[in-house]
Amino acid sequence: MANKIDRRAAMFASGAALAGAAALSAATARAADLMPAGAHSLHELTERLKRAPHRRDFKTVPMILNDPSQWDHEALSEVIAYQGSPKQAFDNTELGSPWLNVMRNALNGQVWSFRHPDFLVVSATHGTAHLALYDQAAWDKYQLANLVGGAFKSNTLILEAPAGAMDPTDYENPSGPFSPHDSTIPALQRRGVVFLACHNAIWEMSAKLIATGVNPDKLPLDALAAELTNHLIPGAVLTPGIVATLPELQRVGFAYNK
Repeated sequence: MANKIDRRAAMFASGAALAGAAALSAATARAADLMPAGAHSLHELTERLKRAPHRRDFKTVPMILNDPSQWDHEALSEVIAYQGSPKQAFDNTELGSPWLNVMRNALNGQVWSFRHPDFLVVSATHGTAHLALYDQAAWDKYQLANLVGGAFKSNTLILEAPAGAMDPTDYENPSGPFSPHDSTIPALQRRGVVFLACHNAIWEMSAKLIATGVNPDKLPLDALAAELTNHLIPGAVLTPGIVATLPELQRVGFAYNK
């Protein structure tokens, strides 16, 4: 009898696991694309960015990047060449500021108020905001939470929110994927937002980690900067430096938002 009960329990657990996996798969499918109908140029850009190489196998990197192979040149070139409109670059420097929420609000207004489905938002990310572009493994290994005074115990900004699995056609849902409940990096990426990473921020942060003794592998500066670069989150576009990249974006018509 006990064996029958155990088998029955195992079958139930297996069925529950399969149902849970199916539900998660369905939620992921619903959350995979939050772009509005008619966002043809934005869809095309997103697909080109997925195909563009994002090198994350650096052994060392120099202080000043002087060759396109040292950053995500192809992906950045796609962003610069974007022909859709409007397009806006947000100069994001403070991890604890409402920077993600501000970009979400801009998207909502441009898409549904002004009817611009191909509106492109670019996050020019540096300063402490750049911490959000490292994966949790880097946060753990290099104790990155300590750099923001404990305000963030982990990189919660890269976590999926339950709101992201809600109906993407109901854009007025106050708890849905377009609400403040889903001001996360994954949700914004699914809406076409491009997060630009800053080599200079990586280099300076690496120097700070070495100076404060947070360098478990005793790496030299050029190797530690390479390791942090290799731990950028999926989809982030590495640039040779944000303050140098912003003029390139403005030159091709990106509105600048500080």
